[in-house]
Amino acid sequence: MRLIRFLIALLCIAAGVVVGALNPQPVSLDLGFTTLQGTLGVSMLLALLAGAIAGGLVLAASVVVPLRQQLRRERARNAAAPGKPHIGDS
Repeated sequence: MRLIRFLIALLCIAAGVVVGALNPQPVSLDLGFTTLQGTLGVSMLLALLAGAIAGGLVLAASVVVPLRQQLRRERARNAAAPGKPHIGDS
């Protein structure tokens, strides 16, 4: 399994290098308070990375955090009455 993950990581790095090499055009990004200079390939890769990070944060905030809170409540409830079955338990 580690080998597969390593190979996938190498493939992604190689794809990033290819995208960067095939898009060397200069790009200027105006953010309002500053202007960033770079190449199109690097800008595309940074935008992809920012999107992946933003998606992960939204997923964590909307799914993972509520599920952890629910699990914490269930564990506290089960610790308070360990031998007592609760409604809805199978």
